[in-house]
Amino acid sequence: MSKVKYYYDSETLSYRKIEPKKGKSIAKILVFLLGIVATSFLLLIAYLNIPNIETPKEKAYKREIENMKFQYEILNKRMDQVISVLENVEERDNNIYRVYFEANQITAEQRRSGFGGINRYKNLEGFENSEIITETSKKLDQLSKRIVVQSKSLDEIAEMAKNKDELLASIPAIQPVKNDDLKRTASGYGMRMHPILKYRKMHNGMDFSAPKNSEVYATGNAIVKEAKKSTGYGNLIVLDHDFGYETYYAHLENFNVRPGQKVKRGEVIGYIGNTGLSTAPHLHYEVHKNKRVVNPINFYHGDLTAEEYDIMLNQSALENQSLD
Repeated sequence: MSKVKYYYDSETLSYRKIEPKKGKSIAKILVFLLGIVATSFLLLIAYLNIPNIETPKEKAYKREIENMKFQYEILNKRMDQVISVLENVEERDNNIYRVYFEANQITAEQRRSGFGGINRYKNLEGFENSEIITETSKKLDQLSKRIVVQSKSLDEIAEMAKNKDELLASIPAIQPVKNDDLKRTASGYGMRMHPILKYRKMHNGMDFSAPKNSEVYATGNAIVKEAKKSTGYGNLIVLDHDFGYETYYAHLENFNVRPGQKVKRGEVIGYIGNTGLSTAPHLHYEVHKNKRVVNPINFYHGDLTAEEYDIMLNQSALENQSLD
């Protein structure tokens, strides 16, 4: 409340109240308002031109952003450590476990597939820290996919381990004829001159010469898939060993088994003959793995020593004429 001022009137010999002039009051108000505006303008100019001035809220946001970056860096380092461990497991999976169980390796493309095409991280773009967030999200997704693939692979390996005894008994691991002196190996796997067609062609198996009606043995536990007559192979037996293996026994004189019959390794399944496109009594023997022909020389570890294997390997490598 403003103070009331008085003056002494000598004419009336009394004190009279001093009344303020209206124009002067308005001027004071205007000056006060102009002062506030000018002061505010000067403070704004100073704020805009003085660097590194931050409000408490801005400082709090900045601390949160720096903390977020720090947490993302820690997360990336942890993921790098996990990836390093996972890569070691993947290498052992491909080069130890899958080799031991004769399973196909999982390629790097298969382990990292599923991240091409559309941009999965478009919603993370357009921000100040989009790059670190996008890269971290991508790395985490790829890591998750690789862990899933590896987990399924180990499940497959575990199932194979359960069937290991059955696998070892089923793999074609012995010679299909009695060949103690190794002299019955007539022709090996590879390009050979065909004795009837008279031109070089792929010989998909090994020929074992032997007297007619000599015994032919199943080279692993299996089920007889076929026992039939054919044009080129003559009398033919096909055994299904499971685990992707099949063996072919061609040019037989007679069968000792029928389709659907279970046979054991070393069991007599037929007798050597000279049927089909054959020039002399012998057995044409093939090994198939996952529907592809492979060299039978790699499957005699069940009845050959290392020295005997080297002898047979050298004999089978000779490019002589095949018997079929």
